[in-house]
Amino acid sequence: MMRNHCWIILMAGLLTSCAVKIKPIDFDRNAFVENHHIDEIIKNQAPVEGPISLYDAMARALKYNLDQKIEYAQQEYREKQVALDRIGMFPNAIINIARTSRNNDSGSSSRSLITGEQSLQTSTSSERQTNTGDLSVSWDILDFGFAYIQSKQDLDEQMIAEERRRKVTTRILEDVRTAYWRAVSADRTHRKLAKLEALAQKSLYQAEQLENRRQVSPIKVLNFQRDLLRIQSNVQRMQRELILAKNQLAALMNMRPNTRFSLQLPDRTDIVPELPGSAEQMILLGLKYRPELRESTYRERINREEINKQLVASLPSVKAILGLNYDSNNYLYNNQWVTGSAQISWNLMNVFRYPRQKAVLKAEGKVIKAQEHALSMAIMTQVYIARARFIRLSHELNTIRRGYDVQERILQLTEAGYQVKQISQQELIRERMNSILEEVRYDTAYADLQNAYANLYASMGIDSFSLKITPKTKLSNISRALKQYWTEDMLVLPNMKPPKIIETDEYHDHNQTGQEEDN
Repeated sequence: MMRNHCWIILMAGLLTSCAVKIKPIDFDRNAFVENHHIDEIIKNQAPVEGPISLYDAMARALKYNLDQKIEYAQQEYREKQVALDRIGMFPNAIINIARTSRNNDSGSSSRSLITGEQSLQTSTSSERQTNTGDLSVSWDILDFGFAYIQSKQDLDEQMIAEERRRKVTTRILEDVRTAYWRAVSADRTHRKLAKLEALAQKSLYQAEQLENRRQVSPIKVLNFQRDLLRIQSNVQRMQRELILAKNQLAALMNMRPNTRFSLQLPDRTDIVPELPGSAEQMILLGLKYRPELRESTYRERINREEINKQLVASLPSVKAILGLNYDSNNYLYNNQWVTGSAQISWNLMNVFRYPRQKAVLKAEGKVIKAQEHALSMAIMTQVYIARARFIRLSHELNTIRRGYDVQERILQLTEAGYQVKQISQQELIRERMNSILEEVRYDTAYADLQNAYANLYASMGIDSFSLKITPKTKLSNISRALKQYWTEDMLVLPNMKPPKIIETDEYHDHNQTGQEEDN
């Protein structure tokens, strides 16, 4: 009984010692490590030398933005996955090497059937120590079919990764254009806004003093204070929006948000970008180039290949094996020999399972197709809205520009009237504030128009920017290619010829079924 207890205690101790233990993750250390990694990434980037132009900012975003690097890594992963699946189409080759030893001879003894006595004579057919080895090559036609179809699916997954990279690229360029023009407006009007807010504060103080002394009508003083407070509120709101734009631009270029840098301030221009084409042409281009719709098309083809894969799984498997063998046992008549075999196996359950699997995959295909139709409608709507928004903002910019010119003339007349003491100081301060506000509105409206222009092409998914960006690609080359793309290539949209559309049986049956349901 005591021995049984000892065995139980021993086994419990062994099981306890084999228990799996994990070390808690030190998240405090991880925070410092990640911060160090970010510092190292930023340190390895090209330093900022001089003011940054629009295309310099876009080039930095394309080369250093971490979201872009994720998509490149995903694309590289899919390429390696395709190469791995292709290996599955080749035969399997297996090498076995073994050494066997024993402490006595492997033999047999003989017993006499007449006397019943055991003979002292023994025989053996194996040495005490032997070396064996074999090389076998096998090829399964079913595995080949699986690997072939999987390779085609992974090629489509690789193309999906490419479309997602295009989508991220388009989004980054659109965000950079928006943030850049807002940051330009911030740099251009920062000092004027600060001066305007200081002037408003001073005027408010003077107005309060006049109210306390009752030197002028209280209603006039209060109206003046109300106008000043409205202007000050607008100034503070604009300062907040514009200052954040520069921080966002720094983040898009993979720089710390508090990094100080200057921007090239382009001259104000009356030139407004033109529409690239008609609404119908832009919608067709959107249905052709949008990454989301292309991804859906690849998903649909992957679904069809999955049906073929399940069909292959329901077929019998034919496996051929060829082997080269060696044994060092000297008692063998032949130490080397060749073996060959063929094997046919068939999982009959897969035959009965295939119709249900096919029905499930066809139902999934219908879901993908329905999503594709909904996505096509969404793309058409987005293109139409982006076009209408661009047209509306063009009209608004024209109105704001005319209002800015009128305000400048009003300010000139007000300053002249103040010099001859025909205009009060309050009127002069109010018109100066209005002039600065109109200038800020003009810059903001132009930034919104540039954003709408980028959104116009993003809605169509056009991405002819084909420069392959690597860690060794110079920023100047990327910037030069981007400038040519946005100033020359963008002006010419690709031509599309309408193909001859033939309804497939699947679509015809589905459409006919829908009509029967409506009836």
